[in-house]
Amino acid sequence: MADTSISMLFYLGIFVAMILAMWAQFRVKGNFQKYSRVRSSSGLTGAQAAAKMLRAQGVTNVSIERSPGGELSDHYDPRSNTIRLSAGVYDSTSVAALGIACHEAGHAMQKARNYAPLVIRNAAVPAAAFLPNVGMVMMMIGFIMGAFVGTGIGWYLAILGLGLFSFSAVLQVINLPVEFDATARAKHALVQTGMIRPDEKYAVDKVLNAAALTYVAATLGAIMTVLYYASLLLGNRRHQD
Repeated sequence: MADTSISMLFYLGIFVAMILAMWAQFRVKGNFQKYSRVRSSSGLTGAQAAAKMLRAQGVTNVSIERSPGGELSDHYDPRSNTIRLSAGVYDSTSVAALGIACHEAGHAMQKARNYAPLVIRNAAVPAAAFLPNVGMVMMMIGFIMGAFVGTGIGWYLAILGLGLFSFSAVLQVINLPVEFDATARAKHALVQTGMIRPDEKYAVDKVLNAAALTYVAATLGAIMTVLYYASLLLGNRRHQD
């Protein structure tokens, strides 16, 4: 009964994380579309705003390009030190475009300032590309060994696999301060440099805060998934004992 209750609790947590993620995506798209129709008082495009923010902070050698992706494909590539903005942000003079463009510029500023969470995240990304997959395979092998062989070796193999699989959740946690800090830098720079009026900041807040919620949802989902597998391992261990 206890195992069933724990499993139901984790299923509920994962369900809540999924709902939060869908709601966050809905808010991001809705707010972006809404405030993409509101022209900023400065008349700057997203690309110009990102460039102005970087110049104001003395950050140079950052390229700003159009992203080949679609809507909201905006991102910062630390390997090439390049900000890539979607067409709806690069050329747009809307308050939504300025907010998103300056958020990506915030990441470039982080790299220029050796912002510790960004340094850690960038160093962890290569390992996160394969360790969770290796961990999942190890967990599955461990579960099978435990079920058919009945040996403790399978359980320890599964625990090691869980540790590797958990790396994806750890990376999500590390990423949160990176995204929140980039958003804070963008909001501050937009007002400080006069790219938006103080009364326009409300629109920027709506767009960027909704985007931040997507990272919170992704982190919650990753943590709940790790906890769910941990509960399975613990339940399996009790049954073996």
